[in-house]
Amino acid sequence: MTTFARNQWYVAAYSKDIGRELFARTVLGEPLVFYRTETGEVVALADRCVHRRFPLSESRLDGDTIVCGYHGFTYDRTGTCVFVPGQSRIPRTARVPAYPVVEQDSFVWVWIGDNDKADAAAIPRAPWLADPAYTTVCGMEPLRARYELLVDNLMDLSHETYLHGGYIGTPEVANTPISTEVDEDKEIIYVSRHMADAECPSFYAKSTGIEGRITRWQDIEYHPPCLYLLHSRIAPVGVLPNEDGSDPDAFHVEVVYAITPETEHSTHDFWAVARDFALGDDEVSAFLAESNRTVVLQDVTALDVLEQVIESERDGYQELSINIDTGGLAARRFLRRMIERGSQAGSRPVPAVRS
Repeated sequence: MTTFARNQWYVAAYSKDIGRELFARTVLGEPLVFYRTETGEVVALADRCVHRRFPLSESRLDGDTIVCGYHGFTYDRTGTCVFVPGQSRIPRTARVPAYPVVEQDSFVWVWIGDNDKADAAAIPRAPWLADPAYTTVCGMEPLRARYELLVDNLMDLSHETYLHGGYIGTPEVANTPISTEVDEDKEIIYVSRHMADAECPSFYAKSTGIEGRITRWQDIEYHPPCLYLLHSRIAPVGVLPNEDGSDPDAFHVEVVYAITPETEHSTHDFWAVARDFALGDDEVSAFLAESNRTVVLQDVTALDVLEQVIESERDGYQELSINIDTGGLAARRFLRRMIERGSQAGSRPVPAVRS
């Protein structure tokens, strides 16, 4: 059985990445080519010419059509071939799959499953990434490991204490119990860790200017399979939100990860950090971008190693789970359910040309 939930939305790129140049990206094992039309809409097509499989991403745009760089087959934005060299009749099967695309919250989302099931209203939100009340830094790192390992990693932040010490990890993260809530109907998982008196890691000390110990909240909200949100609240010890819910004396950081499988053993790790303080401070932006990328690369290094361990281990190996794994285990269960639910949505065949 496939390891992907196909009838779901996935992040393929940041909006800023897609322009009038052809852009290649593999999502769920499907090679895709993206571009913007002359009116600015994003198009996603299968990245294979139906004639001899030449990548369309290695071809060229002519207006809003792609001209294959090998033999000149030309495709419009719907994937329909509109020109075949050497003959006037265009074969009925001369077309490549086109994929539904939505731009939202600075991301380009693509649907790999059955087109008639693509509901844009089901795409989870990360509104801070496009909100002028926040300043955002972002990036993407390739992961040579299955996407489930990144989900496990992000659902259990106790690893920050050990893997990310000196950046975002402190002893309190691993030592503070978590609370977990699972919404079975909406398929959302919430994991919270509230630290009343914690060391302030350099990631926050240098960006906020707080000196001394802090009240630190980490509230995870995971929307399987793709979107992970970490609502972080940082304030001096004893400073809590007001009774009306306002929170003017705290610093708020929204950490967003889009977890997109490339293949069964590789992942696109999109990350973004949005803050509601020091909005115009380029030094803070540069510091957070460099620091968060360092943290992401530490995860990448660890998960790339773990992928090799899992690939080489004997069948039937039993791992141990404890209380901190509650959210991650719920995520695994939701992912299995989504995979089973969409198991009938197989890969789209690329039609052959009949002359």
